[in-house]
Amino acid sequence: MQQTPKQVGASPHLARSLGPLMLWGLGVGYVISGMYFGWNLGLAEGGTLGLAISTFFIIILYITFTFSYTELACAIPKAGGVFDYATKALGPDLGFIGGMAQIIEFVFAPPAIAAAIGAYFHIFFPQIPINAIAVLAYLLFTSLNIAGVRLAATFELVVTVFAVFELLLFAGITLPHFKAANLQLNAFPHGWKGAWATIPFAIWFFLGLEGVANVAEETINPQKTILKGFGSALATLIILCILVFTAAIGVGGWEAIVFSSPGAAPSDSPLPLAMSAITGNAGWLYHLLITIGLMGLIASFHGIILAAGRATFEFGRVKYISPALGRVHPRFKTPANALLVNMAIGIAALLTGKTAEIITLACFGAVTLYVISMISVLNLRKREPGLPRPFKVPFYPTFPVIALVISSICMLAMTSLNLQLAMIYFGILALSYIWFHVFVKSNINDPEKINP
Repeated sequence: MQQTPKQVGASPHLARSLGPLMLWGLGVGYVISGMYFGWNLGLAEGGTLGLAISTFFIIILYITFTFSYTELACAIPKAGGVFDYATKALGPDLGFIGGMAQIIEFVFAPPAIAAAIGAYFHIFFPQIPINAIAVLAYLLFTSLNIAGVRLAATFELVVTVFAVFELLLFAGITLPHFKAANLQLNAFPHGWKGAWATIPFAIWFFLGLEGVANVAEETINPQKTILKGFGSALATLIILCILVFTAAIGVGGWEAIVFSSPGAAPSDSPLPLAMSAITGNAGWLYHLLITIGLMGLIASFHGIILAAGRATFEFGRVKYISPALGRVHPRFKTPANALLVNMAIGIAALLTGKTAEIITLACFGAVTLYVISMISVLNLRKREPGLPRPFKVPFYPTFPVIALVISSICMLAMTSLNLQLAMIYFGILALSYIWFHVFVKSNINDPEKINP
């Protein structure tokens, strides 16, 4: 049997300290910033109906994907997530591509969130540049992640609870002003082409949920805990998605939460725009919402930094990239080097100022992950029917097939409407695979080169 780098010699291990409540906090926290910003950019593409149609199918995608991915996470509880699953199911080549796609998703999502954090803070401190606030956030939360996973997860749980409360508060304030007619205002401005274009922004509602799998190696009794964490987080997020979508648009129509004024650039602050229509932009309630709203952005920013560190760490641990990135900090037992490198790349992306493009790039990585992981579920069931599976996806093979079909359609849609970004994304994958094929793959079966 072919050996992979992970099978050769001893490798550093992460400490187990996370329970079901912590996983719920991480799962919701990874995603919840998608309720605060980003999704509204899809309204400019497809209007209320266009985004609603794509969001409906994306919810189906995440339901079927999450249950399927849970089967993999429980059977193979490793920090590498799809990288470990695909390597076992499909071999090192597709394992590498899946792992790279995961790293692209988790490394490029935080810069977009950091920009939104900067924009929210800028409302209070207009004299401080948005990018300065965003870079400071990177430094602060990377340091917190280095300090320890339990500390990081506890912080994540606290800010996530605040963020969920804020969204419920937002819904409670705005829903009394809801008018069904506002959902019908210019609801389908660009027809079906517009609905097609909203797909990455619908994905942004839930992007990052799969990051729960990347802390499986740090989870107490992962075979039971991961299912509880994934399932409860997904249910929470679906409810919040429907509430936020309906309440925000229902106040004054979709254009009111995309453009702060006629002719202005699309806003990264849709909820404050909706609130300002009710409370004005100077009342205590408005400022309370913005203050607590920052918790949602911070929760996702901090949580995805945590997941990204584990994904990069796993690549370093098996020496697909520099082994220095696969080292565990001797004191904190966290992947400090991987976290620092991810931060440097994220800040570089942040400084480009292209939030929508960064979101789309992260979505390309996510959809690739979904496709490869669903193929892995199907292939592992055939190749290794006896593999211990503490949790099995219900309605097999229907669930993984549905997730595979919808994610493939998403990839086609994003590629056809974002050719330049698609070329950049697939270019990154191609160059990284060339590196893997030329400099890494030849060493996989050479233990002396892997563990000199």
